[in-house]
Parts: sequence; structure tokens; C-alpha cells
Amino acid sequence: MNAKIAGAPISWGVCEVPGWGHQMERDRVLNEMTELGYSACEFGPLGFLPVEAAGRVAILSEHGLTAVGGFVPVLLHDANHDPKPEIRAELEVFRAAGAEVMVLAANTGSDGYDERPVLTDAQWQTLFANLTELQALASEYGVLAVIHPHVGTIVESGDDVARVLSGTDIGFCLDTGHMLIGGADPVAFANEHADRIKHVHAKDVNLAIASKVVSGELTYHEGVVAGMYVPLGQGDVDVASIVRALEAAGFDGWYVLEQDNVVSAEPAEGAGPFADAKASVTYLRSLLEN
Repeated sequence: MNAKIAGAPISWGVCEVPGWGHQMERDRVLNEMTELGYSACEFGPLGFLPVEAAGRVAILSEHGLTAVGGFVPVLLHDANHDPKPEIRAELEVFRAAGAEVMVLAANTGSDGYDERPVLTDAQWQTLFANLTELQALASEYGVLAVIHPHVGTIVESGDDVARVLSGTDIGFCLDTGHMLIGGADPVAFANEHADRIKHVHAKDVNLAIASKVVSGELTYHEGVVAGMYVPLGQGDVDVASIVRALEAAGFDGWYVLEQDNVVSAEPAEGAGPFADAKASVTYLRSLLEN
């Protein structure tokens, strides 16, 4: 088994969105990752780890972890906004910390994931041009930039994904949950576009709750609170077929266990996010071993 498995702070409710929920204490989150057998993790939102690279590396090293990279929302469709300076600053930190992958999300320009604009053709072309430039910029730093289709961002639906596939050659972060909720088929994507998949955010979905988010009955945040995301193997995503397709194609990137979570208070030891993460990593390892 050559698969690389990592964790993400959002599985413990640590999120960049203001008012998201209780933010668990950093050392506890990292200790629990280590206890689950992770050797690496994504950075999490700015502020979870120190801003400077040396501080990030030092904190992760204390817990026996290395840096995979991180999720970076960025405004890509506005012709009056140049995203390169902010991304270059973050790439300096990625390179110094030894992080491999920058997971770009096409930010709407507002906080949260509950509404998004419809782009003009010109705005799509701006987005494509920015993705291509950021991909090249990241490569200069020895970092792989990928695009993450994500609910409530510009790249969300199956049509959005198809646009990016044809309009760029950037690699994708296959988020098995966000893609399903957004209306694309993650199993078909894994089978048909394995060559474009360079990074995986592995999550599972309760579609009964997700359908209420899609219909507008619940906001995205309310859906997460209601339990829209569940441990791998306990929901409606065919995770096993996705893993089989990727492994058959020779996927050599990271599987990041990333279950979007909202924590209302500090959970008891071994409960809450830890219990869910343990179930997910156990399930994923069983798939990879078999």
C-alpha cells in the first residue's frame, strides 16, 4: 500500500468562516491526529498554526506531523483583482514548510458558502487565466496547485467542473462529498478523469440532509450542523468505487480525511470529531489494504 493518508483541521471543526462554531484547542486537535496514526496534515485556516513557516513546522514537528499543504480560498473571477501577490506570499510559507499541495477554491468574494454569483463568459475567462497563472506560479515554488470544486464557491456544479476541465489543464482536488452535493458524479469523475486528479479530500455524505441544502431549505452551515457529513462508509458516496478507480489509475497523491464539521463545545475525550475521524481512517485503510 503506497497510499498517503493525512488529516485536516476542519474535521475537528476548525474553519476559516467567521462564526462557524467552537474552535477546538490546537494541541488537542494535533494530538488526536497523531493518535489516529496520521503522519501529516493540511495547515487549516490562517491562525490555526503560526503564520510564519518556521512556527508552523515547529508546532507540527512537536506532534510528529509534517505539512501536506492547505486549502486556500482565492478570488479568481474579478478582472480588477490580481490574486498573485497574496498567493505568492502563501507559497513562500508553503515552500519553507515543505508543503506539497496548494488546494485552491474559487472564492465568491463574500464570507461563507451559502450563496454565489453567476459568472459571465468574460468572468469565466478571467478565472481560467488566473488559474493558469497561479498553477505556473506555484510550480516555481515546487508546489502543486489544484482546484477544489466546493459547494458555495464559483466551481461547484457538474457544469462548472466541465468548464474548468476544458478551459484549463490544472489538476483537481477530488472532494468526494462536495462534488456529489454540487451535482457532479464523483465516481464517474474518478473513472473518466483520473489523470486530472492530483489530491483527494475524502468525505461521505448523508444525501437526505444534503438535498435540503441543495433545495435551499437549509444553508450549507445548517446542513453541516445537521449531520450532512458522516464518516467514510456510513453515507451515500460510493467511496470504495472511487478508491478502486484511483488506485487502478496509479494515483500517488494524498488522501486527506476531511469531514466538514461544526463543534458546539469542547467534546469529551475520544468522542465527537475523534470518533468520526477514527471510523473514517479505519474504513479508508481497509479499502486500500484490500
